[in-house]
Amino acid sequence: MQLTETFKRVKAASRTLTHLTDAQRSHILNCVADAIIDYKERILAANEKDLTKMDPKNPLYDRLQLTEKRLDDIAGDMRNVANLPSPLGHVTKEKTLPNGLRLHRVSVPFGVIGMIYEARPNVTFDVFSLCFKSGNACVLKGGSDADLSNQAAVELIHEVLERFDVNPDVVTLLPATHEATGEMLNAVGYIDLCIPRGGRRLIDFVRNTARIPVIETGAGVVNTYFDKDGDLKMGKKIICNAKTRRVSVCNALDCLIIHESRLGDLFELVKPLLDHKVVLYADGPAYQLLTGHYPTILLQPATAEYFGTEFMDYKMAIRTVTSLDEALAHIDQYGSGHSEAIITQNEETARQFQSYVDAACVYWNAPTSFTDGAQFGLGAEIGISTQKLGPRGPMALEEITTYKWIIEGEGQVRA
Repeated sequence: MQLTETFKRVKAASRTLTHLTDAQRSHILNCVADAIIDYKERILAANEKDLTKMDPKNPLYDRLQLTEKRLDDIAGDMRNVANLPSPLGHVTKEKTLPNGLRLHRVSVPFGVIGMIYEARPNVTFDVFSLCFKSGNACVLKGGSDADLSNQAAVELIHEVLERFDVNPDVVTLLPATHEATGEMLNAVGYIDLCIPRGGRRLIDFVRNTARIPVIETGAGVVNTYFDKDGDLKMGKKIICNAKTRRVSVCNALDCLIIHESRLGDLFELVKPLLDHKVVLYADGPAYQLLTGHYPTILLQPATAEYFGTEFMDYKMAIRTVTSLDEALAHIDQYGSGHSEAIITQNEETARQFQSYVDAACVYWNAPTSFTDGAQFGLGAEIGISTQKLGPRGPMALEEITTYKWIIEGEGQVRA
């Protein structure tokens, strides 16, 4: 493989991270955060070159775009990670066997984490901060749409690492080519864990191709159920925030499910979406109710494919149901296991919903826009895991560590 030597260098560099204390790692992260602020223009100039190559109407444009405010937030998240307790060296289980052997299960880094992602340059900084704080090296494979932005970010990180005599290979950006992706997914013995972060096509490709361990993150087909006992004022706020806060992210609302007894409130529920020109794909009852109220240019009849679509755009489906059970069946069929929500004043209904729904995050009277590592108090996130084996939901420091057993004896031998 052409990248074998690169992977070897990263693997060797990962072992040097064990020599750093948590205080040193945190100080370096704070220095990188300072550099992000000090060299904003440099990062934004690279990002602007990437943006000129993408149609602003592309749903990925918002994910690709960096602004001064977003860089401030990225630096703030990095400082939050720096200030979190170390996830390493925790004794998670200990016991003494009848023969006197003392066992301790201790948290340790994975070693090298490979990250594959699309037009999201913020991920470059987030992954570095989480990996570095947790003692992991990282191999980054960004998309070609964000390549100049990612290069600028990694160059800045390398400059800070070299200032502290840390091997810069602990964060390595691969070429933005399909060939590099293939080599990365076959880097057996060099990359300990691969995390894809992107749309369903990317995640399916990684899962079906990789010869190294993979944790799936993300595709988010997100539903919110407005129950017969839902509060109208609360529902308007939650639905608007979940749909329009940032449409290109995986926790954005894709389908509003509404109980048929509340169809009379539907226009009021979706009225705030008019300010954002959200296109609604409504099923029969909802379409009939909204006709003459919601602008014709923004209202279309829904067909089945809309209910399983992650729009990443100012678009939303609407499905009418006759019962909680029908709402749950809809989520069973079309949800992606990411985030689901119910709006209701009936606690029994809410608890039934939260108990039944099979998703990483299940909300009651709150928008799915909160599914985010920083919002959960985790500092940042490396992705939202939608699988059940291993981490689930926002993945941060603890989720990118593993453990090993430390055994101490006094000459015991096994019979």
